[in-house]
Amino acid sequence: MTCVQLGLALSVGLFDRIGPEGAAWLRLVWAAVVLLALVRPRPSSFTRGALGACALLGVATAGVTLLFMSAVDHLPLGTASALEFLGPLGVAVTRARGAGRAWPAVAAAGVVLLTEPWHGGVDVVGVGFALGAAVCWAAYILLTQRVGDQVTGLSGLAVSMTVAGLVATAVAGPAVFGRISLPVLLLGLPLAVLLPVVPFALEMLALRRLTTAAFGTLMSLEPAIALLVGFLLLHQAPGLLPVVGLLLVVTAGIGAERAGGRAPAEPATVA
Repeated sequence: MTCVQLGLALSVGLFDRIGPEGAAWLRLVWAAVVLLALVRPRPSSFTRGALGACALLGVATAGVTLLFMSAVDHLPLGTASALEFLGPLGVAVTRARGAGRAWPAVAAAGVVLLTEPWHGGVDVVGVGFALGAAVCWAAYILLTQRVGDQVTGLSGLAVSMTVAGLVATAVAGPAVFGRISLPVLLLGLPLAVLLPVVPFALEMLALRRLTTAAFGTLMSLEPAIALLVGFLLLHQAPGLLPVVGLLLVVTAGIGAERAGGRAPAEPATVA
Protein backbone atom coordinates (compact mmCIF):
# COMPACT_ATOMS: atom_id res chain seq x y z
CA MET A 1 0.00 0.00 0.00
CA THR A 2 2.91 2.31 0.72
CA CYS A 3 4.35 1.58 -2.73
CA VAL A 4 0.97 2.32 -4.30
CA GLN A 5 0.60 5.72 -2.67
CA LEU A 6 4.19 6.76 -3.30
CA GLY A 7 3.82 5.73 -6.93
CA LEU A 8 0.60 7.72 -7.26
CA ALA A 9 2.08 10.83 -5.65
CA LEU A 10 5.13 10.71 -7.89
CA SER A 11 2.94 10.17 -10.97
CA VAL A 12 1.04 13.41 -10.33
CA GLY A 13 4.02 15.30 -11.74
CA LEU A 14 3.36 13.70 -15.14
CA PHE A 15 -0.20 15.04 -15.39
CA ASP A 16 0.87 18.34 -16.99
CA ARG A 17 2.91 16.47 -19.63
CA ILE A 18 0.76 13.51 -20.64
CA GLY A 19 -2.39 13.78 -18.49
CA PRO A 20 -3.65 11.30 -15.87
CA GLU A 21 -4.64 8.73 -18.48
CA GLY A 22 -1.15 8.99 -19.99
CA ALA A 23 0.49 8.44 -16.60
CA ALA A 24 -1.69 5.36 -16.06
CA TRP A 25 -0.91 4.02 -19.54
CA LEU A 26 2.83 4.55 -19.09
CA ARG A 27 2.92 2.60 -15.83
CA LEU A 28 0.82 -0.29 -17.09
CA VAL A 29 2.77 -0.77 -20.31
CA TRP A 30 6.15 -0.70 -18.54
CA ALA A 31 4.81 -3.07 -15.87
CA ALA A 32 3.78 -5.54 -18.57
CA VAL A 33 7.22 -5.35 -20.18
CA VAL A 34 9.03 -5.85 -16.86
CA LEU A 35 6.89 -8.78 -15.73
CA LEU A 36 7.04 -10.55 -19.09
CA ALA A 37 10.83 -10.21 -19.11
CA LEU A 38 11.26 -11.44 -15.53
CA VAL A 39 8.56 -14.11 -15.25
CA ARG A 40 8.35 -15.42 -18.85
CA PRO A 41 5.01 -17.21 -18.41
CA ARG A 42 4.54 -20.42 -20.39
CA PRO A 43 1.15 -21.10 -22.02
CA SER A 44 1.35 -24.73 -20.89
CA SER A 45 1.17 -23.56 -17.28
CA PHE A 46 -2.40 -22.28 -17.66
CA THR A 47 -5.75 -23.97 -17.84
CA ARG A 48 -8.39 -22.37 -20.04
CA GLY A 49 -10.20 -21.11 -16.95
CA ALA A 50 -6.99 -19.63 -15.53
CA LEU A 51 -6.30 -17.75 -18.78
CA GLY A 52 -9.83 -16.35 -18.71
CA ALA A 53 -9.41 -15.22 -15.11
CA CYS A 54 -6.10 -13.56 -16.00
CA ALA A 55 -7.75 -11.71 -18.88
CA LEU A 56 -10.57 -10.45 -16.65
CA LEU A 57 -8.04 -9.43 -14.01
CA GLY A 58 -6.18 -7.44 -16.67
CA VAL A 59 -9.35 -5.56 -17.61
CA ALA A 60 -10.06 -4.80 -13.92
CA THR A 61 -6.45 -3.68 -13.40
CA ALA A 62 -6.62 -1.30 -16.35
CA GLY A 63 -9.96 0.03 -15.12
CA VAL A 64 -8.85 0.74 -11.57
CA THR A 65 -5.60 2.36 -12.75
CA LEU A 66 -7.12 4.61 -15.42
CA LEU A 67 -10.11 5.65 -13.32
CA PHE A 68 -8.16 6.29 -10.14
CA MET A 69 -5.51 8.38 -11.88
CA SER A 70 -8.34 10.50 -13.30
CA ALA A 71 -9.87 10.77 -9.81
CA VAL A 72 -6.57 12.00 -8.35
CA ASP A 73 -6.53 14.71 -11.01
CA HIS A 74 -9.77 16.07 -9.47
CA LEU A 75 -9.57 15.15 -5.76
CA PRO A 76 -6.98 15.12 -2.95
CA LEU A 77 -5.13 11.81 -2.77
CA GLY A 78 -6.59 10.87 0.61
CA THR A 79 -10.18 11.61 -0.46
CA ALA A 80 -9.83 9.68 -3.72
CA SER A 81 -8.33 6.69 -1.90
CA ALA A 82 -11.09 6.73 0.72
CA LEU A 83 -13.79 6.64 -1.96
CA GLU A 84 -11.95 3.93 -3.86
CA PHE A 85 -11.80 1.92 -0.64
CA LEU A 86 -15.58 1.43 -0.86
CA GLY A 87 -14.77 -1.38 -3.31
CA PRO A 88 -12.74 -3.59 -0.98
CA LEU A 89 -15.01 -2.56 1.89
CA GLY A 90 -17.96 -3.98 -0.04
CA VAL A 91 -16.04 -7.22 -0.54
CA ALA A 92 -15.28 -7.37 3.17
CA VAL A 93 -18.90 -6.75 4.15
CA THR A 94 -20.28 -9.47 1.87
CA ARG A 95 -17.65 -12.07 2.76
CA ALA A 96 -17.14 -11.47 6.50
CA ARG A 97 -18.58 -13.95 9.01
CA GLY A 98 -19.54 -13.62 12.66
CA ALA A 99 -17.69 -10.98 14.67
CA GLY A 100 -15.64 -10.08 11.60
CA ARG A 101 -18.59 -8.10 10.25
CA ALA A 102 -17.95 -5.38 12.83
CA TRP A 103 -14.61 -4.33 11.34
CA PRO A 104 -15.96 -3.16 7.96
CA ALA A 105 -18.44 -0.98 9.85
CA VAL A 106 -15.59 0.63 11.80
CA ALA A 107 -13.66 1.13 8.57
CA ALA A 108 -16.74 2.64 6.91
CA ALA A 109 -17.04 5.22 9.70
CA GLY A 110 -13.40 6.09 9.14
CA VAL A 111 -13.98 6.55 5.40
CA VAL A 112 -16.87 8.94 6.09
CA LEU A 113 -14.66 11.04 8.36
CA LEU A 114 -11.87 11.01 5.80
CA THR A 115 -14.11 12.26 2.99
CA GLU A 116 -16.24 14.70 5.08
CA PRO A 117 -19.12 14.62 2.56
CA TRP A 118 -21.21 17.12 4.57
CA HIS A 119 -18.94 20.01 3.55
CA GLY A 120 -20.30 20.07 0.01
CA GLY A 121 -18.41 21.40 -2.97
CA VAL A 122 -17.02 17.96 -3.85
CA ASP A 123 -15.91 17.53 -7.45
CA VAL A 124 -18.67 15.31 -8.86
CA VAL A 125 -16.56 14.16 -11.81
CA GLY A 126 -13.72 13.19 -9.49
CA VAL A 127 -16.12 11.31 -7.21
CA GLY A 128 -17.51 9.46 -10.22
CA PHE A 129 -14.03 8.40 -11.31
CA ALA A 130 -13.20 7.26 -7.74
CA LEU A 131 -16.41 5.23 -7.42
CA GLY A 132 -15.76 3.61 -10.79
CA ALA A 133 -12.29 2.71 -9.52
CA ALA A 134 -13.92 1.25 -6.40
CA VAL A 135 -16.00 -1.15 -8.51
CA CYS A 136 -12.92 -2.18 -10.47
CA TRP A 137 -10.93 -2.61 -7.26
CA ALA A 138 -13.55 -4.95 -5.81
CA ALA A 139 -13.36 -7.04 -8.99
CA TYR A 140 -9.56 -6.87 -8.82
CA ILE A 141 -9.51 -8.35 -5.30
CA LEU A 142 -11.78 -11.26 -6.20
CA LEU A 143 -9.97 -12.00 -9.47
CA THR A 144 -6.50 -11.66 -7.95
CA GLN A 145 -7.35 -14.30 -5.38
CA ARG A 146 -8.79 -16.54 -8.09
CA VAL A 147 -5.70 -16.18 -10.30
CA GLY A 148 -3.36 -16.63 -7.35
CA ASP A 149 -5.13 -19.88 -6.46
CA GLN A 150 -5.01 -21.27 -10.00
CA VAL A 151 -1.56 -20.21 -11.21
CA THR A 152 1.74 -20.74 -9.40
CA GLY A 153 4.28 -17.96 -8.92
CA LEU A 154 3.68 -14.63 -10.65
CA SER A 155 2.85 -15.99 -14.12
CA GLY A 156 -0.79 -14.99 -13.74
CA LEU A 157 0.22 -11.45 -12.83
CA ALA A 158 2.46 -11.23 -15.89
CA VAL A 159 -0.39 -12.27 -18.20
CA SER A 160 -2.99 -10.03 -16.54
CA MET A 161 -0.65 -7.03 -16.64
CA THR A 162 -0.07 -7.60 -20.35
CA VAL A 163 -3.83 -7.53 -20.89
CA ALA A 164 -4.04 -4.37 -18.76
CA GLY A 165 -1.37 -2.72 -20.88
CA LEU A 166 -3.23 -3.59 -24.07
CA VAL A 167 -6.53 -2.27 -22.69
CA ALA A 168 -4.87 0.95 -21.54
CA THR A 169 -3.25 1.36 -24.95
CA ALA A 170 -6.61 0.98 -26.68
CA VAL A 171 -8.29 3.47 -24.33
CA ALA A 172 -5.59 6.09 -23.70
CA GLY A 173 -2.94 5.43 -26.33
CA PRO A 174 -4.33 7.60 -29.17
CA ALA A 175 -4.45 10.65 -26.88
CA VAL A 176 -1.01 10.03 -25.41
CA PHE A 177 1.25 9.07 -28.30
CA GLY A 178 1.51 12.61 -29.66
CA ARG A 179 2.54 14.05 -26.27
CA ILE A 180 5.08 11.48 -25.09
CA SER A 181 8.82 12.18 -25.18
CA LEU A 182 11.81 9.92 -24.60
CA PRO A 183 12.64 11.32 -21.11
CA VAL A 184 9.01 10.85 -20.01
CA LEU A 185 8.94 7.37 -21.53
CA LEU A 186 12.07 6.36 -19.59
CA LEU A 187 10.69 7.89 -16.39
CA GLY A 188 7.81 5.43 -16.62
CA LEU A 189 10.07 2.44 -15.90
CA PRO A 190 10.94 3.18 -12.24
CA LEU A 191 7.38 4.37 -11.64
CA ALA A 192 6.04 1.08 -13.01
CA VAL A 193 8.29 -0.91 -10.66
CA LEU A 194 7.04 1.14 -7.71
CA LEU A 195 3.46 0.85 -8.98
CA PRO A 196 2.11 -1.62 -10.07
CA VAL A 197 4.85 -4.31 -10.25
CA VAL A 198 5.89 -4.54 -6.58
CA PRO A 199 2.53 -3.90 -4.83
CA PHE A 200 0.46 -6.05 -7.21
CA ALA A 201 2.88 -8.94 -6.77
CA LEU A 202 2.69 -8.60 -2.99
CA GLU A 203 -1.11 -8.42 -3.12
CA MET A 204 -1.33 -11.64 -5.11
CA LEU A 205 0.89 -13.38 -2.57
CA ALA A 206 -1.16 -11.95 0.31
CA LEU A 207 -4.45 -13.12 -1.20
CA ARG A 208 -3.16 -16.69 -1.24
CA ARG A 209 -3.18 -16.61 2.57
CA LEU A 210 -6.02 -14.24 3.47
CA THR A 211 -9.75 -14.36 2.97
CA THR A 212 -11.11 -11.67 0.65
CA ALA A 213 -12.96 -10.21 3.65
CA ALA A 214 -9.76 -9.89 5.68
CA PHE A 215 -7.82 -8.53 2.70
CA GLY A 216 -10.52 -5.99 1.91
CA THR A 217 -10.60 -4.73 5.48
CA LEU A 218 -6.81 -4.57 5.69
CA MET A 219 -6.91 -2.37 2.61
CA SER A 220 -8.69 0.18 4.80
CA LEU A 221 -5.18 1.25 5.76
CA GLU A 222 -4.71 2.64 2.25
CA PRO A 223 -6.73 5.87 2.71
CA ALA A 224 -4.71 6.54 5.86
CA ILE A 225 -1.44 6.00 4.03
CA ALA A 226 -2.72 8.15 1.16
CA LEU A 227 -3.55 10.92 3.63
CA LEU A 228 -0.01 10.82 5.01
CA VAL A 229 1.69 10.65 1.59
CA GLY A 230 -0.54 13.45 0.28
CA PHE A 231 0.48 15.60 3.24
CA LEU A 232 4.22 14.88 2.97
CA LEU A 233 4.68 14.91 -0.80
CA LEU A 234 1.75 16.90 -2.20
CA HIS A 235 1.22 19.29 0.75
CA GLN A 236 -2.46 18.30 1.13
CA ALA A 237 -3.00 19.03 4.84
CA PRO A 238 -5.77 16.99 6.57
CA GLY A 239 -8.13 18.38 9.22
CA LEU A 240 -8.97 16.92 12.63
CA LEU A 241 -11.82 14.66 11.48
CA PRO A 242 -9.78 12.99 8.73
CA VAL A 243 -7.16 12.20 11.34
CA VAL A 244 -9.86 10.57 13.50
CA GLY A 245 -10.97 8.65 10.41
CA LEU A 246 -7.37 7.50 9.95
CA LEU A 247 -7.35 6.06 13.47
CA LEU A 248 -10.62 4.21 12.80
CA VAL A 249 -9.40 2.55 9.62
CA VAL A 250 -6.13 1.55 11.31
CA THR A 251 -8.17 -0.01 14.12
CA ALA A 252 -10.27 -1.92 11.58
CA GLY A 253 -7.12 -3.10 9.82
CA ILE A 254 -5.64 -4.47 13.03
CA GLY A 255 -8.90 -6.25 13.86
CA ALA A 256 -9.07 -7.85 10.42
CA GLU A 257 -5.45 -8.94 10.57
CA ARG A 258 -6.05 -10.84 13.79
CA ALA A 259 -9.08 -12.66 12.37
CA GLY A 260 -8.26 -13.20 8.71
CA GLY A 261 -6.09 -16.27 8.16
CA ARG A 262 -6.46 -18.36 5.02
CA ALA A 263 -4.75 -21.63 4.16
CA PRO A 264 -2.91 -21.56 0.84
CA ALA A 265 -4.94 -23.11 -1.99
CA GLU A 266 -3.56 -25.79 -4.26
CA PRO A 267 -2.85 -24.41 -7.76
CA ALA A 268 -4.90 -25.81 -10.61
CA THR A 269 -3.28 -28.49 -12.72
CA VAL A 270 -3.28 -28.50 -16.49
CA ALA A 271 -5.18 -31.44 -17.95
